Amino acid sequence: MPLRPGRCYRRLKRPYTRTEYIAGAPYVQIPRFELGNTKARERVRFDYIVELVTEGTGQIRANALEAARQMAYKYLSKYVGDPNFYLKITKYPFHVIRENKMLAMAGADRLQQGMRLAFGVPTGRAVRITKPGTVLMHLEIEGKNLAHAKEAFRRASSKLPIPMRIVAYPKQVQQQAKVNP
Repeated sequence: MPLRPGRCYRRLKRPYTRTEYIAGAPYVQIPRFELGNTKARERVRFDYIVELVTEGTGQIRANALEAARQMAYKYLSKYVGDPNFYLKITKYPFHVIRENKMLAMAGADRLQQGMRLAFGVPTGRAVRITKPGTVLMHLEIEGKNLAHAKEAFRRASSKLPIPMRIVAYPKQVQQQAKVNP
């Protein structure tokens, strides 16, 4: 059975569920959450931070997040090169998506239980975005490659169901904010 469209899971309508309470929850199929130059010592030369920030609330399925990650990584590795950026997905898909499958044909009322024990079968995972302005992806890059970073995030945001905004700022601004809270 194929996946339902993303619009079926976009809204935050069901209560939050975590893996501890559901037996047989599917695994997260995102292989890596940190990409590019992951060594902290070598990232010192990156002078810009670019972030993919949500503009609304909702759920992002793990397969949509993986598609966005692949799109951004593919573009950056092709035009910038692996040692010249650091990409991190900041959110983890904890929420387990459940589905109560119903039959929709003549005579189906004799085959199914309806709403009795309608907890649903785990079908996937999602990231829940409960407030706008949440950072979904974080990228550190040199200033000369800033246009490539924005283009990579623009392509990645087209794979996500929630409207996104790209924010770029110099790295020193973030360090000064940590020193002077």
